[in-house]
Amino acid sequence: MLKAFADLSTPLVADACLRVEVPLRVAPPGIRAVTAGQRVAGRALPVRHYGSVDVFLEAFGQAERGDVLVIDNGGRSDEACVGDLAVLEAATAGVTGLVVWGLHRDTPELVEIGLPVFSYGSYPPGPVRLDEQEADALVTARFGPHLVSGDDVVFGDEDGVVFVPAERVDEVLATARQIRRTERAQADRIRAGETLRGQTEFDDYLARRSADPSYTFRRHLRRIGGAIEE
Repeated sequence: MLKAFADLSTPLVADACLRVEVPLRVAPPGIRAVTAGQRVAGRALPVRHYGSVDVFLEAFGQAERGDVLVIDNGGRSDEACVGDLAVLEAATAGVTGLVVWGLHRDTPELVEIGLPVFSYGSYPPGPVRLDEQEADALVTARFGPHLVSGDDVVFGDEDGVVFVPAERVDEVLATARQIRRTERAQADRIRAGETLRGQTEFDDYLARRSADPSYTFRRHLRRIGGAIEE
């Protein structure tokens, strides 16, 4: 999956979701890779954290090579829920990255390990709580307003993280590539001196919008085969 994502980006995946009417599920703003430039793409391996690392070890027993561990720590800012030992163990289980709705610690060690970890940032203390584990702790993970399961694929890069249903992922990636080709061609034409306004027939759009206030720019772009907004 990471190879399939290699020539794409999360903005393109997000735009493709809109284009093919896949519900857009994006991690909250602020989720970033520990090391700049890191990327993840793979089947979601969901887990809910309750204060102990044992739930991660249990999840690793179900991991398939290429999975991305999606950790639900409720977006907490009062504890780091994952550190170097858990990340090392994730690598031995074939996990290709971690996406954390919360904080991490052991930053220098994580950088040295090199396995992509996405989180809100670093925080020294680990958990001091130990909550009761729910029955579906390894079935679904909440990530912001979204529920993620093993039926989802995770994509992450420097712009953030997007979750896509596995059953629609081929369609979404194919559409993302179409959008990328269109946008790259538009960028090349701008560099060659043809304005974006000219490429998008913007004056025509303004005239049509004047005659029909319901005529949107997005509708106009679809009519002429442009991209930009999605």
